[in-house]
Order: sequence, then structure tokens, then C-alpha cells
Amino acid sequence: MPSADNADTLSLLLAASGRGDENAFAELYALTSPKLFAILLRIMKTREWAEDALQDCYLRIWQNAERYTPERGAPMAWLATIARYRALDLLRARRPDSEPAGTEPVDEDFDDNDHAPAHDQTPEDYAAEAEGLARLDDCMRELPAEQRGIVLLAYYQGCTHSEIAARTRTPMGTVKSWLRRGLLRLRDCLGGA
Repeated sequence: MPSADNADTLSLLLAASGRGDENAFAELYALTSPKLFAILLRIMKTREWAEDALQDCYLRIWQNAERYTPERGAPMAWLATIARYRALDLLRARRPDSEPAGTEPVDEDFDDNDHAPAHDQTPEDYAAEAEGLARLDDCMRELPAEQRGIVLLAYYQGCTHSEIAARTRTPMGTVKSWLRRGLLRLRDCLGGA
């Protein structure tokens, strides 16, 4: 069975899904849902909410698959972008008083105005962002492991310098230095793309 990392296979499955091929869509789901669920679970924080978001995400993918074009970005990046935006939309729609019992609350510092997509954003817009995310991913892979880890902790998980220092058991000055160097290297890499 092909893997979710095979861009050609995913592109073909998206094209077939866009033509209404339910078998291709089922195969696309089987190949990509574990990765998308992992993304959604990190964002949504609860399994129940991530499952809801996954279902909604694949409904969007089915409805918009015909608009995907490989020239706009890697298929997995396009799918991940849709998943991320659906998760953020659903988080915005939830209120702390609607949380399922026994779950941890959504971060109260979450500012939906900074992260939420425009409601009129099209799949083409998602694809353009996915292309940018793919370039960012390529640049991240070029960073040394310690810099990459620090950047991910700071910007993906939102950790402060002191939290990163504690989690990585690294001196604060080193954390700041690695973060600064990593961001400079990312800027240079993305600027040249």
C-alpha cells in the first residue's frame, strides 16, 4: 500500500476524489487520516474534539478536492492546512463551558484574531499557504537539530524562553542564542525561496 508521503499517489487520489470517485477518497482517507488526526489532536487537545474536526476536515476535502492542483503545493501540506484551519474554526466556535467532561480546557490565551482564517478563504488560498508551509518545512529541515527543536518549542508549542530552558535542560543564554540563530537561518532560507 502506498504511503501518505507519496505526493504523486496523493495527487492522483485527490484528482479522482474531485471527480467523485468514492473509492479513491476512501484510499486517500486511509493514507492520510492518521497524520491529520495527529495534527488535529495537538491543536484540539481532546480526542473527542479532534475526531469531530477530522470528520469535518474530510468533508471539506471531499467538497474541494477538484480544486487542488499539484503546482500550488504538496498534497499532504494542502490537506494539513485544511485540517489546521478547520481545527482553529472549531476552537473559535467552542466556549469553555461547552468542554466535554474530564478534558483539559482550551488555552485561554488563544487569540482567534491572530490565527483564524478568513471565512471567505478558498481552497486555492489554502493551497498557496500550503506551498509556503512546505517551503518552511524544507527550511526547518536544514536547521541543526537543537535549533529546530528550540524553534518548534517556541513557535509551535508557544513555550517561553524559561520553559524551553527547563524542558531541554539547557542554559537560558544558550536557548536564546539557538533561537535567534535558528530564526535568522529560517529568514535567510525563506528569503531565498
